Amino acid sequence: MELSGSDADKTTKDMLAERTAIRPPAEIVQCATMLTVVLLLASMSLGPLSPHADALTRARSVAQTSNPFAAARMYVDPDSSAARQARAWRRHRAADARIMDKLAGQPQADWFDHADGVQGDVAQRVQQITRTGALPVLVAYFMPHRDCGAYSSGGARDARAYRSWLDHVAAGIGSRRAVVILEPDALADLHCLSSARQRERLALLRYGVQTLGARPGLSVYLDAGNSHWQPAAVMGLRLREAGVQDARGFALNVSNFGTDAQEIAYGHRLSELSGGRPFVVDTSRNGRGPSPTGAWCNPPGRGLGHPPTASTGDSLVDAFLWIKTPGESDGNCNGAPVAGQWWPSYALGLGRRASF
Repeated sequence: MELSGSDADKTTKDMLAERTAIRPPAEIVQCATMLTVVLLLASMSLGPLSPHADALTRARSVAQTSNPFAAARMYVDPDSSAARQARAWRRHRAADARIMDKLAGQPQADWFDHADGVQGDVAQRVQQITRTGALPVLVAYFMPHRDCGAYSSGGARDARAYRSWLDHVAAGIGSRRAVVILEPDALADLHCLSSARQRERLALLRYGVQTLGARPGLSVYLDAGNSHWQPAAVMGLRLREAGVQDARGFALNVSNFGTDAQEIAYGHRLSELSGGRPFVVDTSRNGRGPSPTGAWCNPPGRGLGHPPTASTGDSLVDAFLWIKTPGESDGNCNGAPVAGQWWPSYALGLGRRASF
C-alpha cells in the first residue's frame, strides 16, 4: 500500500490505532452541543433574579420566618356585631353598652366558611383592612367533613372543590400582607375520619400551607386544637404530617377556653416536636379558664381573655388573638342559636366577666 501526505509519516500501528478508536456517534455529539447551548442560555436568562422576582422570594421567606404581628396594627371593625349592639343599647341600656364596648373595641379575626363569591369577599375585606394600615387576620374554615358532622358541620363537597376554594382565597388575598389561621379543628378532629379520609385531609392541609404560603406577605398558622384535646405527641405528629415546617407556625385554643398558661405550656411542647415553630393563642374567651365540667359549647360563667397583642412576653408566642368572635354561638346548645350566630346575652356575660 502506498502512503501519501501526512499518512506517510505514520506507522502502520499508529494508523490502525487511529482507525479503530471508539468515537461517539455524530448524533450524540450534536445533542451534547445543543444541550450545552441551551443550558448556557438558560443560565444567562435566569442569571440573578430580577428585582421583582427577588422581592417576591424575599417576601415569601419573611412571611414564614418572621413574626407578622411585630410592629403591626390589628384591625378593629367599627361595624362589628358588638359595635352595632353597643350603639343599639347606648340610649336605654347605657351600662350594658359600656360593657359591650369591651368587645367592640378589640381586633377580631374574619372567618370565611362559604363558597359562593369567596374570592371577591376575601379581596374586599383584605383591601378594606389594608387601606387602614392594619394587618388582616383571616380564618379559612371550609374543610370537607368539617367538625365531624357536629354543630359546625359543612365545608367543601370534596377534595377537588376544597383545593379550588383555597385557590380562590389565595387569589383574593393577592400580594397583600395577611395572616391566615388554617382550618380550626381539622387536625384535632382527625380521628373521627376513616384512614383514607385522614390521608386526604392531611394532603389538603399541606396543599393549603403551600398554596397560601406561596403568596408574598401571607403568614399561615395551622390550627392545632388546644391543651385539653390531643396529647402533644399526637398533635406534634399531625402537625408535621400537615406541613407545619412550611408554615409560619400553629394556632392554639381557637374557640376554646384554656388559660394562657395552659396553652403556652402545651405550645412549647408542640414547638419542640415541630422544629421550633412559633404559635398564636386565641384568648377571646379564656379570661375565666375552661368550664369546671369541661363543657366547650357555650359554657356558662366564661369571660373575655387577654386583649390581642404581639407583646406576649414569650419569644415562641407570636401573638394573643381573638380568633373566635366572642358573642357568636358555638352551636344550638344551652339555649343558644345555631353556630356562628350573634348571641347578645352571652356576649354581655363574657364582657361582665372579662379579665381586663
